[in-house]
Amino acid sequence: MKPLISLDNICLKQGERDILSHISLTLREAEITSVIGPNGAGKTSLVRLILGLAQPTSGHIQRTPRLRIGYMPQKLTTNTTLPLTVKRFLSLAHHSAMTTDQALQRAGASHLGSSSMHKLSGGETQRVLLARALLAKPQLLVLDEPAQGVDITGQEALYQRISDLRDELRCAVLVVSHDLHWVMAKTDSVICLNQHICCHGHPQTVSSDPAYLTLFGQETD
Repeated sequence: MKPLISLDNICLKQGERDILSHISLTLREAEITSVIGPNGAGKTSLVRLILGLAQPTSGHIQRTPRLRIGYMPQKLTTNTTLPLTVKRFLSLAHHSAMTTDQALQRAGASHLGSSSMHKLSGGETQRVLLARALLAKPQLLVLDEPAQGVDITGQEALYQRISDLRDELRCAVLVVSHDLHWVMAKTDSVICLNQHICCHGHPQTVSSDPAYLTLFGQETD
């Protein structure tokens, strides 16, 4: 599969504190890569580097030219005093290769277009955020805890939608997730992060790695 972005020996410091140390990884088209790790492991910092929102202290990041990235944050904060429909919210995106209707359809949220952003459930909000990430018709889709605030039934449907999108768009997907069961069942590659990459590879390989077992134990259900 074609590599879209590669990190080579990336380090990130905050003052004298090491946030990330010697990170090397490649994200390839049509592959789902999950990042797992304890709180404070540097997952959000890694996402910021990949998005280009932060620069490494050392090391090199190589992106395919004009790489289109769609980003879905953990949550959304909006001013509840302002009237804002879902379609109006989506229309505020800077770059759009899809129409709002197309993005909503792909995110499984076609019925929400005229709904108020302030009256959406947790699962509906995440679908709308996914639609916003899809507007750029991304080659790389970055999802930071996409099932945040979503009930169990909604989580299963959302993760299935993510898998379907990978197949439809042939995009790379990077998911930060605490859902170890889904990660191990549906991901092509897993990165176990704790400031450095503890282990990295196919879920079956990672799940038996001593570094993974130290952090998460035997059970992934």
